This record gives sequence, structure tokens and C-alpha cells, in this order.
Amino acid sequence: MSVTAAHGFVASGMHCGIRRKKPDLCIVRSLERAVGGGMFTRNQVKAAPVLLNQGHLAQAAPQAIVANSGVANAATGERGNINALATATEAARLLELPTEEVLVLSTGVVGVQLPMGTLLPALPAAVEALSPDGGPDAAVAIMTTDTRPKEMTVVCDGFTVGGMAKGSGMIHPDLATMLAVITTDYPLAAGEPTELLRPIVNRTFNAITIDGDCSTNDTVLLLANGASGVERSSAHDAEFAAALLTVCETLSREIVADGEGATVIATITVSGAVDDAQARAIAQRVAISPLVKTALFGHDPNWGRVLVAAGSAPFEGRYADVQAERASLSYNGTSVLRNGSPEDVRPDVSGPSCTIELELGLGDGRASYLTSDLSYDYVRINAEYTT
Repeated sequence: MSVTAAHGFVASGMHCGIRRKKPDLCIVRSLERAVGGGMFTRNQVKAAPVLLNQGHLAQAAPQAIVANSGVANAATGERGNINALATATEAARLLELPTEEVLVLSTGVVGVQLPMGTLLPALPAAVEALSPDGGPDAAVAIMTTDTRPKEMTVVCDGFTVGGMAKGSGMIHPDLATMLAVITTDYPLAAGEPTELLRPIVNRTFNAITIDGDCSTNDTVLLLANGASGVERSSAHDAEFAAALLTVCETLSREIVADGEGATVIATITVSGAVDDAQARAIAQRVAISPLVKTALFGHDPNWGRVLVAAGSAPFEGRYADVQAERASLSYNGTSVLRNGSPEDVRPDVSGPSCTIELELGLGDGRASYLTSDLSYDYVRINAEYTT
């Protein structure tokens, strides 16, 4: 039941008319008083909902989230800001909450105004439909080019962590167009949700890429209401952190697996870099390389493209440190380069997944990235996105 698996959460998802036929409006609400936090895109062109949510989180603890698909409400000027606030205000009235306790998410086409004459009249029905069984409907309602809903639940010793996400294209940190809502009945204090999210998001949603485009709307939210009644302890805190990591890892992997036109998932691991920061820069550069990604689509072990990308990884105004004579590289466990010298072997890359491991021999830095191939379908989907 994803976002309603934890005690005290209800949700709904429905078609309100923003999209032609598909569900496009959902609400998630905590019935118990919750605390919450979030992380948002670093894109300098931030959507109106991102700006609204950042302001609301600074004022109050969130109790409900309203999300729509089909229109991103990004690059929409002051009218876009007014529409985001109007959505939160009307939902708050219906839910009998202060406006600042309602967050708003939008995803879809950039540069188009929200059809408020369609969205606002649908909110009463969405509130009326709120149910502990509404999680799956909510997960479907936030989809755009996604081919399937993305949900994950981890049941722990006395408490639960659940989540839903959407994302299929325009995926690249920071954050990885991507939305994620995570709920738990584990008791957290004010301020803790964002504090706990930050390192986990950096390891998961901020370490995936499909097309190298950072969205205007990317958001990860965590709501915790303590409805499980479990007592806080160091052991339970550790179990919660592990569960949160599992939920985020699973959802982020599902986003890459459902990448627009994706047929191959690849894990890029860089080790032996000067430090972790340089390892991350190199892994990211390899993961977004169109030449590497098209080779993945063709199941072509053209590993030289990995070295080309690694050697041109931007880092602090220069390129990250790579010494070709020290580098070793393997595909799916088969060594193709050892200490700068090629091996006379052709690895098997015929499957739907690929592991690329690059050892630089320069230090202890290490990082991983999850990426997908670049297929004909990706070009077709994005060439026809608004037509």
C-alpha cells in the first residue's frame, strides 16, 4: 500500500481532467500529527510548488500533500505561484488544516499554467475518497511518461516505512522530473526528517541519471507521525535508517529501470580515485555520456568510451584526476583493462543489466551511479512529448 502502509496515513488518486484520460490528482494525509521535511531540486529555475513547499516547511509541520500530473507549474511566473498557493489553500480548507501545513507537488509539461478551473473543483472528491487503501491510486496519479507505478514498503519491528515515486525522464541530480513521497509511523522529532533524508538521498536519488537533465520540480518528502507507538531507541533508530535507505534505493532503481525507452540498467562504480568527490564526478560523467549509453543500448562492450568519459570529468574548474597507465576496468566482472593495458577479451554484455567498474589506483575515493541506456524510443518519446 506504499504511502498508506504505515499507520495513520490515508490517500486518494483520481482523474480530474488535467490529462485526457489518466489519473492526475492525488492527496496524501496523516491522520495523526506529523513532522516532515524534504529535499528539492537545485535547478535555478524552480517550479512554483518547490518555492511554496520550501516556505511552508520553514513555517510549519506538513500534514498533507496534494499532487497533480500533466502540468509542472514551472516557468509560469507570478500566476504560477498564486495557483500553487490557491491549491494548498483550498485543500487546507477542505482538510481543516492551516494552509502552511499543506504541501503541493506538480509534474508534467513546463511553461503551462495549471488549469485551476479543473483542479480546484476536483479537490472535494479527492478529499472524500481519502482511504487507508488509497496508496496505489495515489502512486498511479503522479505518473507522466512512467509505464508503471513505483511503490515500496518495509515493515520493521513495530513500525513501517512506505513510499511512492514517479520519474522516467528529465532525471539527473540534483535531484535525480522526479517526485517521491515517503511516510512512516516511526516517531521523529521536528527537523529530523530532512536531517535523515539528506545523506540517504545523496546515495540514492542523487546518484541516478537517465538523460542528464535536472528537473525544475524534483522533490523528496518524508512525513513521520509516530502512530506506531513504538519507543525510540538506538536500535530502532538504526533499523529506521536502514529501512529508509531501502525504500529510497528501491524507488530510485525503479525510476532508472522505467527510464523513457530504457532497455538496460547499468551500475557505474569508480574506486581508487583521489577522494570521494572526484570519484563521484567521474562516475557521473561516465553515467551521462551519450556514447556510453548508446553502447549500452547496442549491447556493445566498447569500453574505450568509459575511459574517454572518465578522463573528461569536470571537477572544480578542471578535470578530475585520471592516469591512464594506472586504470583498470571491468564489465560484468570481466577485466578488459589492467593497469593501463588492454586485455584480449570481449565481455558478455548481452543482458538487461551491466556492471562497469573502474579502478583508478590513485587513492581511496569511491562512488557509484545508476544509469540507463539511450534508445531510439527515448528520442521518439521526447520528440513527441507535447504533440
